[in-house]
Amino acid sequence: MDTMETDALPVRLPGAKADTLMWARVEDVEQQALDQLRNISRLPWVHGLRVMPDVHLGKGATVGSVVAMKNAVSPAAVGVDIGCGMQAVRTSLTTADLPDDLRPLRLAVERAIPVGFSAHKSMPDVNRLKLNHGRYAGWDRFWKSFGALHEDVQDREKKAKQQIGSLGGGNHFIELTSDDEGQVWLMLHSGSRNIGKEIAERHIYKAKGLEHNLGLPDRDLAVFLSDTEEMDAYLRDLYWAQEYASRNRAVMMALFCEVVSRAFAERGKDVTYGEQISAHHNYVAQETYDGVDLVVTRKGAIRAGAGEYGLIPGSMGTGSYVVRGLGNEASYCSASHGAGRRMSRNAAKRAFTVEDLEAQTAGVECRKDRGVLDEIPGAYKDLESVIEAQTDLVEVVARLTTLMCVKG
Repeated sequence: MDTMETDALPVRLPGAKADTLMWARVEDVEQQALDQLRNISRLPWVHGLRVMPDVHLGKGATVGSVVAMKNAVSPAAVGVDIGCGMQAVRTSLTTADLPDDLRPLRLAVERAIPVGFSAHKSMPDVNRLKLNHGRYAGWDRFWKSFGALHEDVQDREKKAKQQIGSLGGGNHFIELTSDDEGQVWLMLHSGSRNIGKEIAERHIYKAKGLEHNLGLPDRDLAVFLSDTEEMDAYLRDLYWAQEYASRNRAVMMALFCEVVSRAFAERGKDVTYGEQISAHHNYVAQETYDGVDLVVTRKGAIRAGAGEYGLIPGSMGTGSYVVRGLGNEASYCSASHGAGRRMSRNAAKRAFTVEDLEAQTAGVECRKDRGVLDEIPGAYKDLESVIEAQTDLVEVVARLTTLMCVKG
């Protein structure tokens, strides 16, 4: 498929070695990110590379990339926030039920859920939060498997337990939103916290020292090979961290629901909650395409299999989308994970002021100070354009408007 002569997406990346399709126009992507993608495509283990419309330069590997490898995996193609992703739930509330001032609710959420570098004094009570059954059962099994993780993280178990149900900082957020019918949704974005980072960094370091990686054009893209102790150890730790991230979001959402229920009970209104949507966007999966068994890493991308629900957020103040996958195998059944940054954090701090932040988040209850200036909507790509670029990957289920946003 060669679509370079037309305006249609996807297009092929010129200069790439492995089959590389982009749901973004080459001229719209920064040169450093294009160079990074070409380096990925030149790895001898890469079967194919898919590039999402929110693509931008990343550390080690490009954000918004889906890398399919044969008999190998690159830890940098997952990143250090293993299992980072989204969770959302539709509530019985409508915008008519909401108070005029959402600040007390935001402050109550910030008291219940630690943000930034903060953590709980002890792990939240999962029995009280009703997270001891279904897909979140097995807490004892989960924590017992901590002892099998990398030896260098064995002193992090207490911290990992305290950080379950905490937000972190950067682009992580907790939001109260509404769809076009006025129904209120709760949404959040976070990952595997410090323990995921500690695990990832140790395995990335290990991979860089392996002999088969010494001649790579970019050692940050070092890989582990199948049927080796190193790859087995990485995947064991990675799958644990992915589960940690999922459980972290579940605890946060339960705490968020608890705060919302309590706040509206005081107003004489009971709140009910629908089925939750949860999706990783920094993770590894073993999948098969064209009859070939592949190790697929999605860094800043979600799985969009046929009928599978996903979440594509914008930035603080710009809203998000609930989507349903179309199962497009040309993209390895993938879609973007968000709007994607169009400028670095430092560039955003230089380009914008607190007054700009106040203007761009008008009508949203959130922090409006220099501490979150690097997350200003103007530092991100246009969410509507990102969605429009992937109409063959997902269909829109709901457009969510941000009403309240908690940042770390």
